[in-house]
Amino acid sequence: ALLFITVYTADGFYEFVEDHCVFNSTKLDDIEYIRSYYYNKLEYTRFSSSVGKYVGYTEYGVRNAEAWNKDTGNLAAMRAAKETYCLNNVGNDHEAAL
Repeated sequence: ALLFITVYTADGFYEFVEDHCVFNSTKLDDIEYIRSYYYNKLEYTRFSSSVGKYVGYTEYGVRNAEAWNKDTGNLAAMRAAKETYCLNNVGNDHEAAL
């Protein structure tokens, strides 16, 4: 799986975003793109290409998911990330592993 992490810290608090691709083959149908948002190691919101929208896991995360799901431009970009972010990188990783 591919992994990209962005970290923000201030005054001892830890927030980060994790993008990763889960795959069984290089076919687009076998790839799942996931972006997770964490605060102090607790995942509060996630976008999954399998679900096609944001899902919140905390009160704050639910509010974020509701707002982000209303932004059709952002949602379209996140849905396209499976192809734009994962497909090429999965192919490269698969070739390197062979």
